[in-house]
Formats: sequence, structure tokens, C-alpha cells
Amino acid sequence: MKNEFQTLQQLDDRSAGHLLADSTHANANFSLIQIHDQRSAPGGVVRFKSILTQVENRLHLWPMFRKRLQRVPMGLDRPYWVDDDLFDLEYHVRHIALPKPGDWRQFCIQASRLHARALDLDRPPWELYVIEGLDSFLDLPEGSFAILIKTHLAALDLSALASLTEALCDPQPDPGTPPPPPSWFADSAPSPLALLQRSLWRSALNPWQLPWAVERMVPLARALTSGVAEVHPITRFNSVVSPHRVFETRRFTVEDFERIAAAVPGATLEDAVISVCGGALRQYLDEELDELPPQGSLNAMVWHPGKDGLQASQDDEAGKPTWRPRTMGTDVADPMERLAAVASARAQYAEVVQQAIRPAVPAGQMRGEVSTHCIIRFIPAPEKTQYLCGAHMNYTSVILPIRDGTGLSFAVTRYENLVVISPTSCRELVPDPERFAQCLRNSFQDSLEQAIKTAEKVLAQPKPRPARKTAAKD
Repeated sequence: MKNEFQTLQQLDDRSAGHLLADSTHANANFSLIQIHDQRSAPGGVVRFKSILTQVENRLHLWPMFRKRLQRVPMGLDRPYWVDDDLFDLEYHVRHIALPKPGDWRQFCIQASRLHARALDLDRPPWELYVIEGLDSFLDLPEGSFAILIKTHLAALDLSALASLTEALCDPQPDPGTPPPPPSWFADSAPSPLALLQRSLWRSALNPWQLPWAVERMVPLARALTSGVAEVHPITRFNSVVSPHRVFETRRFTVEDFERIAAAVPGATLEDAVISVCGGALRQYLDEELDELPPQGSLNAMVWHPGKDGLQASQDDEAGKPTWRPRTMGTDVADPMERLAAVASARAQYAEVVQQAIRPAVPAGQMRGEVSTHCIIRFIPAPEKTQYLCGAHMNYTSVILPIRDGTGLSFAVTRYENLVVISPTSCRELVPDPERFAQCLRNSFQDSLEQAIKTAEKVLAQPKPRPARKTAAKD
């Protein structure tokens, strides 16, 4: 049995926890979105066939994209990744187009629908959509096309998204003729009986792995470790989510966020983003829905990749992804006072340690834990400009998963001097996502205006005159 399993990869506890957290109305899918301007491509046109060939030539850089899940009988152990001997690239890479006029709202609706559909976990868990017809975007050139790559958190960690983009794209419009990809042949998958025997043997040698089997087989254990969060104060986002998703985006310049952060001593770019998101939540719940809690601030669970992110906290270990609860300052109306509250509370709570038995999205609250009202993830993006088949990538973001208890997630990416904030929720909790996105824009504008006024006041203050020197007397 040693030779049969020596190259087999088993899911770790975190990845397996994402599978356990899946339900009929909420799964751990996430979708990487890129928008490309094909004017920079040779001839000004990129064909679907060229993209299909590009994906095929780069698959060897991501071996996981040719692997499927092999479950252990009776769920007695964590599943394994095995080669898919029936791998069909054209099943995974698909071509669609928006209907006329092809505007941003239509794109968000289409992307949300694609994202919400469950992946076929009997195949390699990913799908890539080439979306054309993006002809009426206000700030993007006509004829642009989008790439939507949907996969599962059990298969790919969000901290690897920058590497995934760099593997698919190139840092220059004309990379030259690439070498042919290496040959690939699927290894034989072990039989269910062999997996069962291995699981029983591992359980005898490693009894600490039994929590996986307990949670898999006893529904009560899962009910006690996940589900709707017990948060205070309660908001609409701390309820059961529906299967329908909504997604929106707003783009801002890095310089403007730096100006906002500079207005409050000690504040970072990350603090400014959290404060702007808090201002958007405050406006949406207060002015749009009249549901703002009368007391206390809402809190976010903030995920940082640890490197290649927006701006790491000095308390975070370099290179280590971290979860940390943060106040959003939703109980403070003034943008600069809210930012000061967010910055001053940065080190108030320690990092959250995930337990293996619990789902890998830290939404379920245990007694004594900090309440979580939403998720904010700082997603790494490539540092250099990227091109797909010569087409310039001028936008990238992520549609995040949501689940019962945390029905709102913000994805934050930084690429080409832009900060992109993309909220994801469900249709019943945010029936008007474009209005929510406008609240995000309003919160940013209010913060920027206050930051500019603060800087002008500092410049207008008279500088202290140096003391006059008196001549020494003889």
C-alpha cells in the first residue's frame, strides 16, 4: 500500500473544513475576476481559441487543476486529491457573452449567478468563463472581455491568487513563443477499499484525527461548531443566507487612500479601508434601511495574506495569513473620528486561531469570542502589469463566499495603483447592491474631503517663529 499512496495528497484540516461547511444554500466557492483590454493584443483581437490554448499550455503550473476529490468510504477520514483520468479541458473553460447593451450592472448579475452555482466536486473543482460583450462600461474601453475563474477554498487558498494570475498571464504583451507543455498522464486512483483500510490504519496510529470523523458522522457536533453566529448587536447580515448572490465593485486610487490615512496620526492604509467600509455600512443601515444598531460598533473579521497584500499590520508575522477582529467604527458619524477609532483599536484583539474541527471561515462564534458582523479579506494581486494573450489586464477582484451568520464579505485588492473594494452578499440581505456600492463611494468621498480639509488646516497654521538670538554683551 505504500507505493500506491506515496504520491497521494490528502486534504489538510483547513481545506477539509471548507467542505464540511458547505450547504445547499452556501458553499465555499470564490471567483477571481479579471477584465482585459484587447486593444494591446496583436491585431487588437483575442480569440477564445487563443485563451483555451493559453490555459492548456499553463495547466502544468497548477497540477491541482487536473485533480478531483476522492472521498473515503463512510467519511472516516479527510478526502484525497487524485488525478482525473477523464479530464476534459473544454468542460472547464467556457465562452459566454452579455446581452446588449453589456453594461456593468448586467455583468455583476451574470458574475453573481455563475459564482452562486455549486461546483461539480466529482470533477476538478474549477471553471473558467470567458465573458464577452462588455461594451457599455463607463470607465473601461469598448470590446473588453472578462475572465471569471471559479474554484473552491478546499482546492485553492486565497493567498495564492496572485500566483495564479501570474501563471495564466504574462508581464508583457508579447512573451514570445512558449516552450511546449510537458506531457501529462493520470496516475491511477486507489480503490475505495484501499482508502478504507488506510483510514482505519491511520486512526489506530493517530487517534487525534478522529474529530474529522466525529463531525462528519454526528450532525450534533457540526451544529455546535458552526451555524448562525451569536453576535451583538444583531444586524440583517447575521442571519441565514439564501442561495442567490449579489456582487458589486468600486475602484479608488491608492494616493487618495494614502491621503485619508495620513489625516490621522498612526493610521494605515488598511485602517482607512476598514473605516470606509464601516462608513458604508453605517449609511446603508441607517439612511436606507433604518436598521443601524443604536449602540456599539459593528465588527469585521479581517483576513490578511501576510505578504503581497495591501498593507500588513506590524503585529502580523511576515508571510503568515492571519485573521483578526477589527472594529469598523459604525457608531461614529465623523469620518476622521471613525478612522481614529479604527486605528486606535487595531491591537485590541489578538489573532484568531482556527480549530481544525471548525469550518475554516471563522463565522461561527463561541462564547467569549469577539462578535463578527462581516468579513473583510485583503486579497494579494500581482505587483506588475499583466497581459493575457497580449490583452492588458486593467481590473481584478474577487467574489467571496458568504455563509449563515456572516452574510456580507468585502474583497480588497490593490493593482496598478488602484484599490478595488468588492462587497458580496445575498439577494435577500442586500436587494439593491448598486445602492450599497454607492454608499461605499459616498463613504470614501466623505473621508477624502475631510482628509483634505484636515491637511489644509495643518498647512494654514502659522509656523512657530524661531527664537531671536541676542547679541552677547561685553
